[in-house]
Amino acid sequence: MRGRWSAPEPYSSKGEATDVTGVRDRSPRGAVLPGALPEALRAELVAFRRDLHMHPELGNQEFRTTAAIKERLQRVGLRPRVLSSGTGVICDIGTDEEAGTDAAMLALRADIDALPIPDMKAGCAYRSTVPDRAHACGHDVHTTVVLGAGLVLAELHRQGLLPRPVRLIFQPAEEVLPGGAADVIADGALEGVGRILAVHCDPRVDAGRIGLRQGPITSACDRLEIALEGPGGHTARPHLTTDLVTAAARVVTDVPALVGRRVDSRSGLAVTWGRVESGHAPNVIPQHAELSGTVRCLDLETWRQAPDIVVAAIDEVANLHRAKSEINYVRGVPPVVNEAGATELLRDAMIARRGTEAVEGTEQSLGGEDFSWYLERVPGAMARLGVRTPGERIVRDLHQGDFDVDEHAITVGVELFTAAALLDALR
Repeated sequence: MRGRWSAPEPYSSKGEATDVTGVRDRSPRGAVLPGALPEALRAELVAFRRDLHMHPELGNQEFRTTAAIKERLQRVGLRPRVLSSGTGVICDIGTDEEAGTDAAMLALRADIDALPIPDMKAGCAYRSTVPDRAHACGHDVHTTVVLGAGLVLAELHRQGLLPRPVRLIFQPAEEVLPGGAADVIADGALEGVGRILAVHCDPRVDAGRIGLRQGPITSACDRLEIALEGPGGHTARPHLTTDLVTAAARVVTDVPALVGRRVDSRSGLAVTWGRVESGHAPNVIPQHAELSGTVRCLDLETWRQAPDIVVAAIDEVANLHRAKSEINYVRGVPPVVNEAGATELLRDAMIARRGTEAVEGTEQSLGGEDFSWYLERVPGAMARLGVRTPGERIVRDLHQGDFDVDEHAITVGVELFTAAALLDALR
């Protein structure tokens, strides 16, 4: 079906008559798009997000979350499939025989896991009920957005208004390097998919807006673990020892500097430490030291060379101080590189729903995202979904215990994805 859609039949989550279109949005190509979010479903999705927020689950442990997603999709007649790992869901819309199309599907991806940090939002009615667990990266919002888009698209398909099949991907373990995306892909998530889209909450962007960037939008991220060994001794005789505290200190300061001089500075290759441990007494030089941190990189080609560059720098510094080094370089994720066509699809979809002023440019982030693994296989793009209440001066940053969102972002994300699904068929 192309060009112009007629208004759909009434819809609600319970099957009673309500209006699924709300305001009928006009796309840049002149089509009138159904699929705006009705008030009843809007309220239900906010409640669904708050329930997830109260019951966060870590990567590969998202059993309650998976069950909630599956049950809600089944309630509208869809046939979701739980991944072979036991968590995560794949669900196709519009792939029955009546669809009559062999076109590659558009996939919408959400990550469903939480973080191992405490929820610090005092007085919040939907604060996490699980100690030291929180949805502090917005994955509860991502999940709710894709679920809501699926519910609306399922109804549009029932009415004959969905021109091309859509796949919903609810992915576990995004926060666990190298990310759960690889397992999802191995489970067949990209079979028959021609393009994939995602959003990520951005507390620097106002709710009602999205940030877009063609090309790299995140960085690569790897994990680094180092053990240093050497004979210890008394601090009165450091010349008879391998002074591991000094050696560790030099690794901390010298390795990032060396790495920064061995690649083009525009690649953004950076080593940053998160943990340094050594020793137990002030007058004893220890025999063991441990360091761990991350390696981030803006450039894909430099990222491919990063392990050799970083390991060589560590060995040089450790050898200079007569310390033996054992290095565990854990490959993480490459940068998310937004494909031009998918980025324009998101732009057109947002303009169709909210107008040109609802789209803004965004910079490349040093954060990592395993959505990049999907883009190694199929073209796609990620948008930054604004979650800051307009006018709010405090930015509640990601991965912080007080992180929260303006829940209007859920409506915006759902309508963005439903518009993208309809416009994708026109390309």
